[in-house]
Amino acid sequence: MAGIYIHIPFCKQACHYCDFHFSTSLKKKDELIAALVKEIQLRKEELTGTVETIYFGGGTPSLLKNSELQLLLDEVYANFEVSENPEITLEANPDDLTEKLIYQLALSPINRLSIGVQSFFEEDLKLMNRAHNAEEAEKCIQLAKEHFSNISIDLIYGIPEMTHERWLANVEKALALNIPHLSCYALTVEPKTALENFIKKGIVPPVEDDVAQEHHRLLVEKTEAAGYENYEFSNFSKSDWHSKNNTAYWQGKPYLGIGPSAHSYDGGRRSWNVANNSVYIKKIETGELPLERETLSTKDKYNEYVMTRLRTANGISIQEVSKAFGVPYKDYLLQQAAQHVASELLEHKNERLIVTKKGKFLTDGISSDLFLVELQG
Repeated sequence: MAGIYIHIPFCKQACHYCDFHFSTSLKKKDELIAALVKEIQLRKEELTGTVETIYFGGGTPSLLKNSELQLLLDEVYANFEVSENPEITLEANPDDLTEKLIYQLALSPINRLSIGVQSFFEEDLKLMNRAHNAEEAEKCIQLAKEHFSNISIDLIYGIPEMTHERWLANVEKALALNIPHLSCYALTVEPKTALENFIKKGIVPPVEDDVAQEHHRLLVEKTEAAGYENYEFSNFSKSDWHSKNNTAYWQGKPYLGIGPSAHSYDGGRRSWNVANNSVYIKKIETGELPLERETLSTKDKYNEYVMTRLRTANGISIQEVSKAFGVPYKDYLLQQAAQHVASELLEHKNERLIVTKKGKFLTDGISSDLFLVELQG
């Protein structure tokens, strides 16, 4: 199994919290799409497995015309072996999802929508500088449900001045709309973003970890009661509606990233494209891949295994660690995990290490304690 990620680096406006690569100017859109097509052609030998997921991310892929999305899909099919029923996801913003566009997308091969709602409340959307309003958020979901069954929405918690009640209302709204998949993230203050600047100047209150932790607890409680599976730390879905793209990533499956700033992984190496549209276009036009590569050491692979698997409901397989990395790594893992098992943040059961409910919000910190940092792989 393999996946293809296509980065569309355009947005109508900059969200205050976002540090992803994008441009608010569409002047080079045609050149960029042509470069994406050529990069697909240049990298057709890099994936050996069958492509089972295609993911349009960004940026805002819903800014593209249906014909432009189809052009990119046609190129993927022409250069790779694609499964009979791939999961094809389009990230979209509510303000783009008009009835006309949704209908056009439903006629295309795209079969999954990931909608960047973030919040159903105006005050949150204004603080984040989102391009849509609360009414558009709900309306687009209702329209999308008429043509798509596989829908995910993004929600953000831990927003400054977001009360527990308002966050709970967000979750309850999503559940009432009967969305099969939710991706929920704690607001993070990234360097050099507008949000960081506003907090430094006292315009916006700081993000509080204890508030985010309580929001996450409420989220887990509410979704579990509604029958959703928290199959990965940030992802919640009804049975049989797990994202194949997300699942493959957390299982360490290979994927190819197309577009400026896109990352790729082949099991032994990582690569990343330059995060500059003009440089990306010029390099691709000359037939040169604008990327850097890194070969992962055994230690790197072990640490990534720990980081990705611990975030999932299945946790870390002790047997897989022993088989893939050797007994010394397994012994080190169990030694480092012992303190967290004793404090009931980790559960050691059926030859697996799984984060408990008590430890769930602390998953990333627990992972770092299990990392190998002293020995060379």
